[in-house]
Amino acid sequence: MLATAALAARTVDICLIPEMNISLPKVLAYIADIMKRKKRAVIVVAEGCGDTIIQSSGEKDAGGNAVLADVGIYLKDQITLHCKVNSIPVTIKYIDPTYMIRSVPANAKDSEYASMLAQNAVHAAMAGFTGVTCGKVSERFVMLPIHAIVNKGSRKVDLGSRAFERLMTATMQPNFAP
Repeated sequence: MLATAALAARTVDICLIPEMNISLPKVLAYIADIMKRKKRAVIVVAEGCGDTIIQSSGEKDAGGNAVLADVGIYLKDQITLHCKVNSIPVTIKYIDPTYMIRSVPANAKDSEYASMLAQNAVHAAMAGFTGVTCGKVSERFVMLPIHAIVNKGSRKVDLGSRAFERLMTATMQPNFAP
């Protein structure tokens, strides 16, 4: 979860998640304020904000999932423009970690984990199980019915939760609702 990663980093000034109601002018004004005070800002934006801040085309990918608008590039351009108009010097280091995260080399623990999942999948198949996947729950490798996993829907951050309150406190960001 992006909010958890932002909390763990302890260097994030703004964390935008899709569940938030976001006013772009408020975000830009706050970024300008941070840049004037600190001369730097770390901004983390969930890709799901692509339909919160801007609207996507409504297209679907090959898997039937919505293709989200590229909010990172859009926000980068808006921040650059806003700072230029307000005579705030800014240099943006834009990082899209999508492929970096997915292409990190496996370590020994990763290899062991993948091996155990594969062995359990073979055991499940040999036992005649279908419609299951293997996973680790409470330090035990188990077979989980796929319907029990996929019918949960997407995970959402409760804006009234203690976790969200901790995020807002840790980043010291205001409410960006219009």
